[in-house]
Amino acid sequence: MVGISGQAQVQVRLIHSSEAVGVLRRIWRDQWATVDFMGYFRGLTGYEETVTCNINPLLTGEEESTCHYRDEDSGELWFCARPPTLPCDSLVGHSSGRYWNVTTPQEEALLLWNVTDKVLPRGISPIWVAKESDRSLVPSPRQLCHPGIPGPKPSGFFHRGVWHSLSCSGRSFSTVDSILGCLAGHIIHMMGDSTLRQWWEYLCDTVPSLKPVDLHVTYQTGPLMAVETTRNIVLHWRAHGWPLRSLRTPVASLHSVVQELGGLAGGPHTVVVLGLGAHFTTFPPSVFVQRLAGIRAAVAALLAREPHTLVVIKLANTGYKSVYGSDWFTLQVNRLLRAAFADLRVAFVDAWEMTSSLALPDSIHPVRLIVQNEVDSLLSFICPT
Repeated sequence: MVGISGQAQVQVRLIHSSEAVGVLRRIWRDQWATVDFMGYFRGLTGYEETVTCNINPLLTGEEESTCHYRDEDSGELWFCARPPTLPCDSLVGHSSGRYWNVTTPQEEALLLWNVTDKVLPRGISPIWVAKESDRSLVPSPRQLCHPGIPGPKPSGFFHRGVWHSLSCSGRSFSTVDSILGCLAGHIIHMMGDSTLRQWWEYLCDTVPSLKPVDLHVTYQTGPLMAVETTRNIVLHWRAHGWPLRSLRTPVASLHSVVQELGGLAGGPHTVVVLGLGAHFTTFPPSVFVQRLAGIRAAVAALLAREPHTLVVIKLANTGYKSVYGSDWFTLQVNRLLRAAFADLRVAFVDAWEMTSSLALPDSIHPVRLIVQNEVDSLLSFICPT
């Protein structure tokens, strides 16, 4: 509420009732998974066999005969049912599989949709802001944006389409020149899901001289790269490793975040952006905690060998309303993200609040306006002045 006058109205939405949250909590804690995946094996002649894969051998349908895959950097395991004739080392492709039915009809009724995402009756009369009160009611923070800033609640607000952070003096990068000036001389490594890929796409769409490099990539998981040669800018994006709900993609492209971080020298011109969450809501919290433990250790090692590296954590977006990815699941994921990196000198972009603060249709992939403000928050940490 900065510099406004006129009528203001409070709106409160009930996303999930307590009964619906009880169903979601049971699923998250008690179900080993709510989805599975497909593994594609190919022989020397091109012959292929397809099997079920998952995070646990019991979930592959072939408990007694499975292929085990261990990530040498993170130590995490992945399992596929053993194909009928081909060897385990012939795994070449990965994709989404089935979504399981994990609710009873009564539980489904709680989630669909009579008590989900409802605007509550207005019990608060409209508020009139007089012109004499037309002043800055929430002064902008004076401290510059830097890693390690505590996140207040709320973390900010929108006014006239611009996000105003309450933790630091965020900047608006509204011109191509301002974006180029900030990114000049930097290598940006983005690792995560498709909501983070939106940042890469926004920058490439907004800055004409930031040219995508043709890596002959035809699948969702990347890797993607763009360069701006006159300003020495390199912009990378790639998906985190499995579990990953995607179209068929080569297994060779599914690098773990720990693997990627271990290969970075870091430094004052290196920026690492991590976006995790959406693909972990179909598993119990222990799966995400294990992933975060490995990534946290890799981030700590990166900052130890080069403290001037900027590491930014993008919190997960709101927008899901199902048993596979509800906003309640996302809230838990974001709490785990904050806890995992709380004692490290990293920056947070609160996409949770930014994707729930405007009167726009909910979407896990928000509109350009929100993505622009998310990217502006990132740039405010890269270029605080």
